[in-house]
Amino acid sequence: MPEHPQCLLIVTAEIAPDQEDAWNRWYDEEHLPEAVACPGVLSGARYVSEGKAALSERGEYSSSDARTYVAIYQLEGPGALQTPEFKAMRGWYQFSDHITSRTQVFRRR
Repeated sequence: MPEHPQCLLIVTAEIAPDQEDAWNRWYDEEHLPEAVACPGVLSGARYVSEGKAALSERGEYSSSDARTYVAIYQLEGPGALQTPEFKAMRGWYQFSDHITSRTQVFRRR
């Protein structure tokens, strides 16, 4: 059985539909290759949601048709995010007015 990574960086993003093509081109051709080339970043992969998302907040249930993109990076540890290389390529300023995102590091328990 493959060993599970000890540390993950998970990025979720909802991008405005009229920006999706540009977002995907930039992410696939520039951002993802630059990220996985950084010291301490072991691998990275992208995913996109299929179908409706089930939402729950304080006992209220709803759904959303919004497509959610998820990038999962395997890291040697949280220090990978502090390298000069990672800091230099970080961000998506050109899409900031068109995106809702969440970026978080997870450690294995």
